[in-house]
Amino acid sequence: MPPRATDARRAAVLGSPIAHSLSPVLHRAAYDALGLTDWSYGRFEIDEADLPGFIEKLGPEWAGLSLTMPLKRAVIPLLDEISETAASVDAVNTVVFTEDGRRIGDNTDIPGMVAALREHGIEEVDSAAILGAGATASSALAALARICTGEVVAYVRSEARAAEMRQWGERLDVDVRTADWADAREALKAPLVIATTPAGTTDALATAVPERPATLFDVLYDPWPTDLAARWSMFGGAVVSGLDLLVHQAVLQVEQMTGRSPAPLEAMRHAGEKALAAR
Repeated sequence: MPPRATDARRAAVLGSPIAHSLSPVLHRAAYDALGLTDWSYGRFEIDEADLPGFIEKLGPEWAGLSLTMPLKRAVIPLLDEISETAASVDAVNTVVFTEDGRRIGDNTDIPGMVAALREHGIEEVDSAAILGAGATASSALAALARICTGEVVAYVRSEARAAEMRQWGERLDVDVRTADWADAREALKAPLVIATTPAGTTDALATAVPERPATLFDVLYDPWPTDLAARWSMFGGAVVSGLDLLVHQAVLQVEQMTGRSPAPLEAMRHAGEKALAAR
């Protein structure tokens, strides 16, 4: 049964660093739109060493947690159960506390990616390229497992990273081929390009955007647009942003933590856009 609007409940985002997080803006906007006037959502600077003690001290008023790096794997041993989606990439970004005190972990990044792409008309692709090989790249592979019918090429900087991506491909049942980062310009010809690298990493690729680009999913949102995304848009290509991902994964978190569905997507997006513009 969904919580009543008069029930005072708490939620928060944890991570390190955390000051930049837009999660409080998005979740509070959702609470306002849903009439959950006694709900609050905070942020806490927490690293792996602090996490067990923090969770143990949480009282029954806590509804859930959002987790960012470096806690997405560190939290798993502290939970009673995790979803198949979270288990597929060994990463939890959402914890929901049940009425009987159980801690349930999920990963909303993966379905959030799929939902963001679907919103931009991408239901299925026959191939794709991933720029990068970190934690976000594994989530991207898991999302592609749901929508890509053919090969995924991952462009990486080392053989160690290449081996990791191939292992993730086997685990997620995705046909993964790896290529050297020096050839990353070739990635831009794919029907779907997912850029998972830190800010500035893809700037040098902007001059290689093809005349008729397809779809770019750049997981960054601040600063925005990236050089690559700006050039992509200038050439008429479709661009999915990191804010699209952030909002869609937060929508799923709000629905799980509050029991209210659907969460107010547009109100959350508007709040996120406003906060980014203010920066």
